[in-house]
Amino acid sequence: MGEQLPFDRLIQAMDQWAQRTGQEVFAQVGHSDFKPCYIQYKPFLDQAEFGQKMEAAQLIVAHAGMGTIISALERGKPLVVMPRKASLGEHRNEHQSATASRFAALGHVWVVDDEQGLGEALAFFLTGGEPDRSQITRIEPSAELIQAIREFIRSVGHQ
Repeated sequence: MGEQLPFDRLIQAMDQWAQRTGQEVFAQVGHSDFKPCYIQYKPFLDQAEFGQKMEAAQLIVAHAGMGTIISALERGKPLVVMPRKASLGEHRNEHQSATASRFAALGHVWVVDDEQGLGEALAFFLTGGEPDRSQITRIEPSAELIQAIREFIRSVGHQ
């Protein structure tokens, strides 16, 4: 969930999904005030533990933060992102929606806008059923994409 602001909406949605399905879920919840009942969680993971959890995961569900997107793509993990919304007080601006839209347009992540879309994406992975494609774009990671992202981040960091 990142290190800056809470994202209780996503944590609550995952906790409810785990309750309904009985699926094992682990979450880094950050500064959340919500305490999940049905998922394993820690507020923060160090880099080594984060890498281990990513490697072990069958699917990554996250906010639209660049660190998580790059980590999932590098590992070839399917990734569902629900961007934080400034209009709901989850971030300072709507940049996560812009990031998610760009990756969705490239066909590299599944983007969901709300809890219903998240449920549809998770159902796809759980049952093999088809989610509503108007809300979701499938991940197809490539070395070229990862390199382009790294170069972009380096160029922005030097301005």
